[in-house]
Amino acid sequence: MSHDHDNAGIDRDRTEGSLKQMGGNLKEGAGKLVGDEKLRREGEADQAEGKVQNAWGGAKDAVRDAVSKD
Repeated sequence: MSHDHDNAGIDRDRTEGSLKQMGGNLKEGAGKLVGDEKLRREGEADQAEGKVQNAWGGAKDAVRDAVSKD
């Protein structure tokens, strides 16, 4: 049994990607609030990375689901 997904059948990358997106959103907001351009850009980068990780996890879920139907 693979350890890449939890009991609900959702890939770990999807969960981690979503968390990374939320953290990036908070970081971007904090950067805007205090006028820290570097922090704002880091937040945007974290969000982008989280989106990619989430999409990768979704793709792995789709493949796993397709294979398990056979």
